[in-house]
Amino acid sequence: MTSAMSTSLTLAGTALAALPSGALWWPDEALLCVADLHLGKSERVARRGGALLPPYETAETLDRLTADIARHAPRIAVCLGDSFDDAACADALTAEETARLAALMSGRDWIWIAGNHDPAPLSVAGRHLAEFTLGPLTFRHIARPDARSGEVSGHWHPKARVALRGRTISRPCFLTDDARLILPAYGAYTGGLRADHPDVAALLAPSARAILTGTPALTVPLSAAAAPL
Repeated sequence: MTSAMSTSLTLAGTALAALPSGALWWPDEALLCVADLHLGKSERVARRGGALLPPYETAETLDRLTADIARHAPRIAVCLGDSFDDAACADALTAEETARLAALMSGRDWIWIAGNHDPAPLSVAGRHLAEFTLGPLTFRHIARPDARSGEVSGHWHPKARVALRGRTISRPCFLTDDARLILPAYGAYTGGLRADHPDVAALLAPSARAILTGTPALTVPLSAAAAPL
């Protein structure tokens, strides 16, 4: 099922849908992909002596993921790295959070892609891979400048700021030039990097566009995705 609120796009000849939540849906393969969950971030920050953040981000992120899985019933789920805020966070989940995650994973091929925050194999079920290729698409955490067409990645947490009817809208966003796709961060406590940041823009063709999360759907050229305040 593809929601009427999703935004259709084509990557390496493959029909995909950018969901309002920030997840990616591949209907033909029944594959749901999310990036940068950063589960356990508040616990990690507190453990390292940082600010005490309200410890609700894991539950909020799992709520969003539960809704996407209930709506689309994926056969395959791919998490594009930095799924946990560090390797220890996987062991620090509460019993309730662990049970919720296990229920989401049950009965489907669940793939954890290694990220820079969680590069080692973790103590959770599922497949743990450096990257994953299915048909014309390759899923990895960080985009490679020399990647062939069909790369899907995360890492950068892109965020667009768009001037619209006299006001400014700021939201996480997908970035695509039809050969490469960079997903927004899916986690609740994740910041964002300007969509036109040089490190990100250098990966994309001049024709690239930003697909803002949320509703209503909004797609703009990358050149318009960082309007001044």
